[in-house]
Amino acid sequence: MPALEIHIIADSTGETAARIARAAVAQFPSREFTIVRHRKISSTRGLMLALEAVRDTPSPVAVFFTLVNEELADLVRNFCRDESIAHADLMSEAMHALEQISGIEADQVAMRAPGVEAEYFVRMAAIDFAVRNDDGSLPGLLREADICLVGPSRSGKTPLSIYLGYLGYKAVNVPLVPGIAPPEELFTVDRWRIIGLTMDAERLLTIRGARVKGMGGFGTKDGYADLVKIYDELDEIAKVHRRLGAPVIDTTGVALEEAASRIIDIVDDRAKQVGARLRRPPGVVAPGDAWRPRP
Repeated sequence: MPALEIHIIADSTGETAARIARAAVAQFPSREFTIVRHRKISSTRGLMLALEAVRDTPSPVAVFFTLVNEELADLVRNFCRDESIAHADLMSEAMHALEQISGIEADQVAMRAPGVEAEYFVRMAAIDFAVRNDDGSLPGLLREADICLVGPSRSGKTPLSIYLGYLGYKAVNVPLVPGIAPPEELFTVDRWRIIGLTMDAERLLTIRGARVKGMGGFGTKDGYADLVKIYDELDEIAKVHRRLGAPVIDTTGVALEEAASRIIDIVDDRAKQVGARLRRPPGVVAPGDAWRPRP
C-alpha cells in the first residue's frame, strides 16, 4: 500500500501540529504515513502554493493546520471542503475556547513565540544539570536531583535525562557497569526518586553493535556487544535495582515522551506514598493541585 500523506500548514514551524500528527499516526500501526510540512505560511500567496501541493498529491491526503489568522484558516477549510479533503483545524477552536472564557478576542499575530518566563529559565537550568551530571559524572550532586535514572549503557538514560530536563525536572543518570560498584552516593538518594532502566538483551546488542562499529571495533573483547555477556550484565544490574528498591522501566520500543511520562508518574506516586512530593516545574500542575474556592 502507498504511504498516506499528512500535510501540515502552519504560520510558524509546524512542530505543534507535527507532534499531534505523530501521536495520531501511532494509532494506525498497519499503515504508513508521510508528514509534509508547509512552514511559515503568513500570506495568501504562500497559502495558495501550499494548497496546490496538497491538490497535486497522488495518494490520499489529510491536512492539519495551525493558523492564527482566521482569514487564512477559512481559506484552508473552504479548500478542503471543496476538494473533499480530510482536515483538522488545530488552532482556531483552541483560540475560540480561550476567547469564551477570557471575554477578549485573540490578537491573531502569526509566529508570536511564547513569552520567556520563569518556566523557560527553570528548564534551561534543568537541561544544564542533566548534561553536567551525565553518566554519574558528579556523584556529589546526585541528592540534588528530582529524578535519578539507573541502568545499563545504551538503555536510553542520557536522552531521557535531557528530555526530563526540557520538561523542567533535574534528572541525573548513573550507568551500572559489571564488575564496578555503583557510587556510594547513589545509596543516599531518596529511594522514591530512583528509577531503574532496562532493555531487551537483543535490542541492546543491536544498539551496542552499531556503536562498536562506529568506534572501530572497540568493546568487542570485554563483552560490551556480546549477547551472552549482556544477559549476565542485565542479571547483575537487576540485583542492584533490587538493592535500591527501584521500580524498573523497560525502554525497549518505548518512545522517549512515553517513557518520560511513565517515569514522572511513578516518581510522583512513590513520593506521595512516603509523604514527600516531587518538585513541579513552573506551569505544571497535577489534577487536584490547582486552588479552587470552597463551594
